[in-house]
Amino acid sequence: MLGKLTGLARALALLLAVVAGFVAIPIDVKMVLLVLGVIAGIGACPDSFIKRGVAVLVLPAVGAAVAMIPAIGTQLSAVAGNVAAVVTAGLITTVAIGLFHAVKGDVTGLAG
Repeated sequence: MLGKLTGLARALALLLAVVAGFVAIPIDVKMVLLVLGVIAGIGACPDSFIKRGVAVLVLPAVGAAVAMIPAIGTQLSAVAGNVAAVVTAGLITTVAIGLFHAVKGDVTGLAG
């Protein structure tokens, strides 16, 4: 059940990231993207941590580069920024879960 929820959150976040890049939406899109990214990060595979970290670093540069494309660059830059926000939120969640498990293991080791 959790896998379906996190997968749905990831799909909705990416869909909203693309749509919000092209259409003005009368809500706080970044906040919704961050919440969906956190939910998606709960079910993210820890093995993809490095890939997502690189994506967080590269997406702003890609957004700046595609902004130079005439007629559609601004929208593509907004999409890259929105996707970066989702991936960042998921990465923060993965780090928090990893830290929780590390501390939990340390505390459990003290009891024995």
